[in-house]
Amino acid sequence: MTHCYSTEDLIAILADERRACMNGQRLNLAVSLSGSPFLDKFLRPEGFQKFAAYNDFRAAVHQYQRDHGVSGMVWHQFIVGDRQLQFPKVHDQLVALPEDLAILRAFKPRLCDFWRQITVGMDLYLSLSAGKAHEAIAPVHVERIQQRSEWATLSQQGQGRKLELILQLGWGQPEAAAYRRGFPEAGSEYVHAVYPGHAPVV
Repeated sequence: MTHCYSTEDLIAILADERRACMNGQRLNLAVSLSGSPFLDKFLRPEGFQKFAAYNDFRAAVHQYQRDHGVSGMVWHQFIVGDRQLQFPKVHDQLVALPEDLAILRAFKPRLCDFWRQITVGMDLYLSLSAGKAHEAIAPVHVERIQQRSEWATLSQQGQGRKLELILQLGWGQPEAAAYRRGFPEAGSEYVHAVYPGHAPVV
């Protein structure tokens, strides 16, 4: 009987491989920096080789997930004051299987309802230009974004009066949506909730 790696196994394997790549123990020597042999002479290849080596390995792990039906889902505990929610999210180094996306879709209403409850009295901002700018947004507009999104996830930064609660509303593969790498098939919008008198961190 062949051993099948679990989600937790793959997360640990990827963390080890990432460390090895960043330490220069793994390089993709075939990577071309710019595609121009002339320009490549002036660029330091090692960083690109490390990055390419890790990306190649991660792509192989994603294929393993698909071939063996290994979920990319982890459960995240989110606590704000005396309120808490445990919700599913796809690990940022793994890919979502179709079953994972179905779970995310089913959980979205509960997660969005929780977010509405914990952000009462807070100001809302929509992230623009890959988080470099923010624009005030009304709750009714957030509702419209929620309606057209497939899944949602939560994160937070800061504390006390500088607490920032971030609702990510996305579609397609969460792994590809984070930085619009898979746009337009995958993408997301970020809504930041902050206390009045404060602004989202840029």
